[in-house]
Amino acid sequence: MALVAPVEHGKIVETESQSSLKNKSTEQSGMDKDAFLQLLVAQMKYQDPLEPTSNTEYISQYAQFSQVEQMQNMAASSDLARATQLVGKEVYIKTTTSTGDTKYVQGRVDYVVYENGKAYLSIDEQLYSLDDLDTVVDQTYLEAYNKAYDFTVKMNTKLPAVGGVDMTDAKVIEELREVYDGMSDYEKGFLAEDTKDRYEQYLKKLKEVYQAAGLDEYGKEIPSEDGGEGGADSVDGAGDAGNTGDAGNTQDAGTGGDAGTDQEDGGTEGAGE
Repeated sequence: MALVAPVEHGKIVETESQSSLKNKSTEQSGMDKDAFLQLLVAQMKYQDPLEPTSNTEYISQYAQFSQVEQMQNMAASSDLARATQLVGKEVYIKTTTSTGDTKYVQGRVDYVVYENGKAYLSIDEQLYSLDDLDTVVDQTYLEAYNKAYDFTVKMNTKLPAVGGVDMTDAKVIEELREVYDGMSDYEKGFLAEDTKDRYEQYLKKLKEVYQAAGLDEYGKEIPSEDGGEGGADSVDGAGDAGNTGDAGNTQDAGTGGDAGTDQEDGGTEGAGE
């Protein structure tokens, strides 16, 4: 437990934990079984000797005393069992300061301390009376609520009006897009409808900004068409090579024709001789 108390304007400030413990100590100053027993002993000690209290009245008072003791023991056991079940849970503690101000403390219950018939919850190494417990929150609910809250605050504080969005706001909007896309339907249910509408307007405006800069809707560069023209050139080159091969074939054929002509001339000369 912390041994340092906060100081403001030269005075020690009472913490929420101290307020909780102080209030419960004040409430416990009322009647309890010990006080009841002291009253019973004082009554017997100072009774009128001439008209003493009858045995029947003593038995009746003793029965009342036993009932009070049993009721207090049952209440203490119930409080301890209730407090034990809160270990590991997220809770809200409602405390009242010495000035009458109401404050809430939120956190997870680390352990339970049982003193003088009372259960105390430890939150961040500070003790709070079980009687000051205000709300028990499910962890999934709390995470969804906090995520929606942070999303809304970031959009309202980090971005200008929709009409004023430019490239300098792209990073924040992309961060919001990543958070929103990662939300489950349950978590999105914590966002107000007007918050969702504004988010969609920001995305639409950012898309326009991207398009004006020659980017796609996610801020990525659009592939140029040069690669496609290069492919067409390659295809044309292959066609030219094919045509050259054909010309070679024609040339070969022409050579063959010459050879055939020579052979025919030789044959004619032979026949003339």
